[in-house]
Amino acid sequence: METRRLVVGISGATGLVYGTRVLELARKAGVETHLVVTPAGQQTRAYETDLTARDLAAMADVVHRPADIGAAIASGSFRTMGMIVAPCSIRTLSAIAHANGDNLLTRAADVTLKERRRLVLLVRETPLTLGHLRAMTAVTESGGIVMPPVPAFYLRPRTVEELVEHTAGRALDLLGIDVPDLPRWGE
Repeated sequence: METRRLVVGISGATGLVYGTRVLELARKAGVETHLVVTPAGQQTRAYETDLTARDLAAMADVVHRPADIGAAIASGSFRTMGMIVAPCSIRTLSAIAHANGDNLLTRAADVTLKERRRLVLLVRETPLTLGHLRAMTAVTESGGIVMPPVPAFYLRPRTVEELVEHTAGRALDLLGIDVPDLPRWGE
């Protein structure tokens, strides 16, 4: 039987709505989610949303503390479909790029890469420096997928929510998670 588990990381970059939408769509697709939110991610939650920490935690099946490096998601023997970090800060990108598992989010990402599972990073920064680009290259060379949440306008979205949903759905696509009713080109 296939393990239908997804690790979702939320770091401190702007764009917390991407992480919450990934959680909602994964639930809709019947995928068990394991969430880890960094302290900076919690700060961003408070800045960008009306969600409490408890509200955010309720969106996942299992929540892990960022300091709990002994959590199940820190082990390669804990089978998952992969991991999405949404949003992914440059600090988190850099830690992942250089195998610096200094918290549970970056450790889980490192485990995802070492187990050759899909790791999708919705990196939220612009403009990009050479250091940012080099970190993106390092993650890509390690098998990760850098997916800045660049909006797609070919579907003629009418709302920000439609843009966010399409990006979150495409990130889930990269892990083989089919999101029902996701608008697609030519369909």
